[in-house]
Amino acid sequence: MRKAMSMDAVLIAGPTASGKSAAALALAEHIGGTIVNADSMQVYAELSVLTARPSAADEARVPHRLYGHVSAQERYSVGRYQEEAAAALAEARNAGRIPIFAGGTGLYFDVLTKGLSPIPAIPSGVREATRRRFDEMGRDAFFAELQQRDPPTAGKLRISDTQRLLRAMDVVEATRRPLSQWHHMSGEPILAGLRVARFVLSPPRDVLVERTDRRFREMVNNGAVEEARALMSLQPDLPAAHALGVPQLWRYLRGETSLDEAIEAAQLATRQYVKRQSTWFRNRMSDWIWLENGNLSNFITTM
Repeated sequence: MRKAMSMDAVLIAGPTASGKSAAALALAEHIGGTIVNADSMQVYAELSVLTARPSAADEARVPHRLYGHVSAQERYSVGRYQEEAAAALAEARNAGRIPIFAGGTGLYFDVLTKGLSPIPAIPSGVREATRRRFDEMGRDAFFAELQQRDPPTAGKLRISDTQRLLRAMDVVEATRRPLSQWHHMSGEPILAGLRVARFVLSPPRDVLVERTDRRFREMVNNGAVEEARALMSLQPDLPAAHALGVPQLWRYLRGETSLDEAIEAAQLATRQYVKRQSTWFRNRMSDWIWLENGNLSNFITTM
């Protein structure tokens, strides 16, 4: 207990279905912690089932912050996360609790530990113009232009990653400076100067595949289709419209696929996302403590 309390904050990262939420809850109860969300989709109020957000019963056991507090009609930004995570950190520390940041969004952990590039807000007019050009030019030509205007960023992106392609071009258009240059200008990390325990949950690949496949079928049984149906009026370029399972269930709801086909497509998309998450963590968090499971004893003995 004394070892755990000697830390000012705890970070628990990991891919989807790695057990982060359960581990954070057990640890929070043991050390008197507040769990702070570090997942970009669990912020959306309308995405409870499809993002496996902590239940009301879990939230009643220990304080939870930054879960389900944003409308799916909004574009939740990394800059806003920086502000709200800093406020959640201050609140927990003022209450004498240990903040436990748990989630699977690598960029949020960068904000916590490395700082955020001071990229200005992108005007809505620029975003709209960029999306029109994407539609007019087509994906291949648009990507080729980004390769010319910001080669380092384009070299790190998949041509199929529409959101990030648009974001990179938005920044070039709005600031006349490539995104890769902005990324070299980081501000002070939220957790600067604090004693931080850093963990990555990394179960074996076959375990993650079994968990993600089973979990999505359970989501469907627990209301995922109804949740997706309620979101069908969303603009397709909003972040919440790209949550795992949403595009696949929309295709089912529009009569384009069967439910089983939608489930299989969502399971495949989830497995592909887990692979990308794991690659990010290996590349960016190699010096963190890596654990195959989130047993409480594993955290306590390594802090």
